[in-house]
Amino acid sequence: MSKIGVAVCGNSGIDYLVHDKGIRKFRSLLVIANKEFEDFVDISADDFYAQLDTNPDLDIHTAQTSTGYLVELYNEMHSAGYDELIIITISKELSGTYQNAILAAGMVDFKVHVFDSLSLSYVEALMAMTAKKMADQGKTVEEILEELTYIRDHNHIYVAVDTLKYLVKNGRLSNASGLLGSLLKIKPLLEISKSGKVETITKIRTTKKAREEMKHRFMAEVKGKEVIPFIVYTNNMQEMFQVKDEYEEEGMDDVLLIPLTPVVGCHAGPGTMGVGYIEKRK
Repeated sequence: MSKIGVAVCGNSGIDYLVHDKGIRKFRSLLVIANKEFEDFVDISADDFYAQLDTNPDLDIHTAQTSTGYLVELYNEMHSAGYDELIIITISKELSGTYQNAILAAGMVDFKVHVFDSLSLSYVEALMAMTAKKMADQGKTVEEILEELTYIRDHNHIYVAVDTLKYLVKNGRLSNASGLLGSLLKIKPLLEISKSGKVETITKIRTTKKAREEMKHRFMAEVKGKEVIPFIVYTNNMQEMFQVKDEYEEEGMDDVLLIPLTPVVGCHAGPGTMGVGYIEKRK
């Protein structure tokens, strides 16, 4: 029986969660004023958002994990006794990480299965935790990948941002056409689409109304379903405790609070919040 190793990119936010330390992580780089920081290792989410609060025009961009680094990771895991690897990445529509992981898989002589989450944040993290648990239980690669596919096909994340500036600047908003002229005037409701893109659902004028619309859509969508609900936050954790209470008053149980990692937050901007769910199997 093959021994299966699991790795996931840092965009999952798994570093900020309680998780099995046997899950390997590979992280993107945050470049601030031409100085590189490894996400979570060199800079925390709180530290990053504090800098962005102080200077909204901070010179920031990101760099995905290199192919060379991933080859080293794969070989290290193989040397540690893993016969096959499952590598989970952020949506290929949001980063080049998936493509680099594929390229690296072609440069080693053992089996590497690269899985595109078509998402990010907690969806990706849960995939990694599920894969590791199943691997420890002796499940096959095929069984694990089938479960990851279920998670990929049964989740949804809504996002409300304070400004589209960061998403448009970094090319992460796929349907920005028609929005640029009123960029600073609207607070649109966004989603991570089924194809793994950040897309606009509707144009709204205020953050408050965007969040109200988000809650309305979310509650209607999860009605009658058994789900794992979560809220993603940036520099607004204390406010999100209040939002968590609001959702729980509406009938949601055990809503998780998940920080958005600096690399992802660099594209979303401060003040961003999201709410999502993963549907449980019946």
